[in-house]
Amino acid sequence: MTPLERMLMGRIEAQGPIRLADYMADCLLHPEHGYYTRSEPFGAGGDFITAPEISQMFGELLGLWLAQCWLDQGAPGAFTLAELGPGRGTLMADVLRATRGVPGFHAAARVVLVEASPRLKAVQGTRLAPHAVAWADTVEALPDAPLYLLANEFFDALPVRQFTRAGAGWAETMVTVEAGALALARGAPAPVAALAHRLADTRDGDVVELCPAAAPMAQAIASRIARRGGAALVVDYGGWRSRGDTVQAVRGHAPTGVLATPGMADLTAHVDFEPLAEAARAVGARPHGPVPQGALLDRLGIAARAARLAQGLAGPALAQHTAALHRLTDPAEMGTVFQALALLPPEAPLPAGFPS
Repeated sequence: MTPLERMLMGRIEAQGPIRLADYMADCLLHPEHGYYTRSEPFGAGGDFITAPEISQMFGELLGLWLAQCWLDQGAPGAFTLAELGPGRGTLMADVLRATRGVPGFHAAARVVLVEASPRLKAVQGTRLAPHAVAWADTVEALPDAPLYLLANEFFDALPVRQFTRAGAGWAETMVTVEAGALALARGAPAPVAALAHRLADTRDGDVVELCPAAAPMAQAIASRIARRGGAALVVDYGGWRSRGDTVQAVRGHAPTGVLATPGMADLTAHVDFEPLAEAARAVGARPHGPVPQGALLDRLGIAARAARLAQGLAGPALAQHTAALHRLTDPAEMGTVFQALALLPPEAPLPAGFPS
């Protein structure tokens, strides 16, 4: 039994069942026992590998995408280049390397990382040296300037509330204690205002998830972009309009039970892009997509970049490079389950890689 499991069981036994979202929040962010507090989750030695860790091509192409958006909007003389949840700084390092040849881009950019972990801030600062880097704890704390932002596998780590349709009401998934162990249960069905519109496209037994933090965060980003200019690119696994139980746990690159080792495994849920897009539209920004990651990377020229990087490679290095391209773009790998949503000012030109 993990220390966090003991703590959660004690709380539940004293106060009653807790929402799945509250369980996820403690598992990921508890200041002493949370997953992101105590562990190094990234890379081969961690529990999962994100696209930037698979190949430099991912970050290079996204960086050039941002630079093209910057040029399309008149190359503003001072702007914020930001990333949400930058991990070890790999993505931003690739962005900065790929864009160093874009005239004026680095001189105008102020790099700001939205990161709360002191441990990861230290890793990021070392990785991105000698570039000057600043940090913000929240999106709202970003500088008031044109905003060019990336969020790769960030929204999937935000806790979700989960509901099962029961007539005209919804039974929320709760975490309780049964026979001396954590267990999932359902609360009593009740109307949920945020799900009133889902009564038209669901039936009894259907599961729908809500991420309370996602839409407000997207709205804060989009409001800045609509008002000051810029672009945001959100890349994550998910789809349009949530349906089904998507909460999952990963430990040591393998699936594990959601309740199995609280604080020791990564917990995520598929991103529902619909509320992100609608939140952006509500404050005057224009959403584009989502489009599949593989299609976006293809349109941005990953095949040509891969061919150039393959020159001079042979043996295991070439095989690893080819496998990375396949993993990022193939529909059976990350190419389809990962989607990309762009947020731009309404008057901005159509961004590269998005058909509309």
